[in-house]
Amino acid sequence: MEITLAALHGRWTTLVVRELLRGDHSYSELRAALPMLSDKVLSDRLAQLAEAGVVERDRRPGWPPRVRYALTPRGHRLGPVLQALWDWGSEASARDSGAENGRETSPVTDGPD
Repeated sequence: MEITLAALHGRWTTLVVRELLRGDHSYSELRAALPMLSDKVLSDRLAQLAEAGVVERDRRPGWPPRVRYALTPRGHRLGPVLQALWDWGSEASARDSGAENGRETSPVTDGPD
């Protein structure tokens, strides 16, 4: 459990993983999907995830160089972990607010088509 938490440490890391669970992205696509992150934070999180073996960085030759970020097989295995965390939080939030059904669209598995 500590290894998983260490790989996901830092604010916003789970949101970066969530976006990459939906498919590979360029840096600019990630910036557009996560406008609340500064360039520094996004760069730091991508580097941290790459170092943890969760994300791979594919740099294509040419000018300007094109870089795509994608989850490794190890990174894809975080999908159910994040889903379980979201489910638990959603249930706890619904219980705390007194809602009868706290189930909403999952930010991990559901997304724009």
